[in-house]
Amino acid sequence: MSLANLPLPRLRHGHWLDTARRLAPGLLLCAAIAWLASGLAALPWFGSHGLSALTVAIVIGMLVGNTVYGAVQAPAAAGVGLSKQQLLRLGIILYGLRLTFQDIAAVGLAGVLTDALMLISTFVLAQWLGRRWLGLDARTSMLVGAGSAICGAAAVLATAPVAKARADDVAVAIATVVVFGTVGTFLYPVLYQWLAPSLQMTEAGYGLWVGSTVHEVAQVVAAGGVVSSSAADTAVVAKMVRVMMLAPFLIALSLWLARRPGSAAAVRQPAAGGAVQARQITIPWFALGFVAVAGIHSLGVIPAQALAIGVQWDNALLTMAMAGLGLTTHVRAVRAAGIKPLLLGLVLFVWLVLGGLAVNTWL
Repeated sequence: MSLANLPLPRLRHGHWLDTARRLAPGLLLCAAIAWLASGLAALPWFGSHGLSALTVAIVIGMLVGNTVYGAVQAPAAAGVGLSKQQLLRLGIILYGLRLTFQDIAAVGLAGVLTDALMLISTFVLAQWLGRRWLGLDARTSMLVGAGSAICGAAAVLATAPVAKARADDVAVAIATVVVFGTVGTFLYPVLYQWLAPSLQMTEAGYGLWVGSTVHEVAQVVAAGGVVSSSAADTAVVAKMVRVMMLAPFLIALSLWLARRPGSAAAVRQPAAGGAVQARQITIPWFALGFVAVAGIHSLGVIPAQALAIGVQWDNALLTMAMAGLGLTTHVRAVRAAGIKPLLLGLVLFVWLVLGGLAVNTWL
């Protein structure tokens, strides 16, 4: 047989080109919404109200998704799906570029304990109230609890893959935490002016209170900045430590879901020969990537310019993910969820304000 007749592997350039063409419409649509949301979020009014690009993106996405998106849904579906799934996980990994392990040392043991107590108590309270008192499904209770306990919309997005949540569940949870996080932006400064004299609350103490209890990072900046720049700095550091707890929270949640009696992950299937075999635990690998990136950042080896570019890319990826989520969320599904998620969010908000004040004062 001559060399000319040997079977050679076929180069699959056409496959990659077809994939790019299939993904391009949806990715471009999500990118356009993300660009618009980022531009609006940069305006002073949005910043003063603690509304980040993530929040604006899901609102714009829902507006488009419930109006004109149907006309382009078929060609855009693949790219939109990539945005709200793979790009979301990559965005959570790069979120570690905002954090260092030195942030933990900056708030001290009391600050770390405060963040941990508020995170655990808020999430546990969400499960108990959501399931037993309000009769909500497990996914909604977990998402609202995570968003309230950790870092708002970003925590909801990160928890969704672990909780096997639908786009509608995520939208409901994000709407809930955004509402009460925005209320907190205005309420905390008022409470500080009222309570500071009687409780002898310092600006640093106020910053720890805000950072350990307010939902979104943008809302923490807004609420802290009303009092002073030093209060805002302390609040942001406390908030970043709270965000750092996202990864261990996701891993613990995955293990809990796998072992919880009656859960889908805990159902034991008969194996060959009559043996009983547990289903595989879902490990949120992107959470481990988040910790790894934060660890690299802590070493100080990333150049400042590269770090700034990485944060910009992270903002873009998360905002595109929110746009994709909004595009696939139907208003009727959010309306069907009713008032119960809002009631859960309200109770958690009251706990964060009052319980957080008590824990911060105690510690």
